[in-house]
Amino acid sequence: MYIFGEIIYLRSEKTEVIREALNKNILETKTSNEYKQVIARCKDLFRKKTLDYGTAWRILRLPSITDQIFIKAQRIRSIQEKGSQKVNDPIVDEFIGIINYCLIALIQISLKEDERMEIPFGELEPLYDQWAADTKALLENKNHDYGEAWRDMRVSSMTDIILMKLFRVKQIEDNAGKTIVSEGIEANYQDMINYSVFCLIKLGYHEGELK
Repeated sequence: MYIFGEIIYLRSEKTEVIREALNKNILETKTSNEYKQVIARCKDLFRKKTLDYGTAWRILRLPSITDQIFIKAQRIRSIQEKGSQKVNDPIVDEFIGIINYCLIALIQISLKEDERMEIPFGELEPLYDQWAADTKALLENKNHDYGEAWRDMRVSSMTDIILMKLFRVKQIEDNAGKTIVSEGIEANYQDMINYSVFCLIKLGYHEGELK
């Protein structure tokens, strides 16, 4: 009878392990789909702005792009702290801007030997897609270790983390790109993208239709 009870206990334990694994896979698939939806909307805006304005951002050096991202992150934090805003630009737009400026910075790194000011979208699209895919892969690796911990975080906390990453990037830039033990500048841009995507998911941006 004791052995029979032991068998039932083991089966129950195994069932629970399987259930947890299935739930984890479902949540990971949900995150992956939501992530793709956010990036698709950000890319669509990037495409439209490129067609409208060209690639004027090519004139920007990396520290200038970092400062643009800082302005957007600082505005988000200011609105969060004050609880109101006078300029009618939602913080969702600022998170989108952070994502696209970070991807622009990464594209600039890829094009550092290319002196052209104007580059057609058809040439930029593969670079945008590659950096977005690499950044998503980084998220998936971290999610494997940390689980979906970001889902329990506040948007305000993730905003602070983005600002912390920005101060790190500024320090790396001031050190001429040299680090001793820390991640390089690319990894920090990618982390800012991922935290911004998390914020947009929590704010429901992924649920909208592309316009």
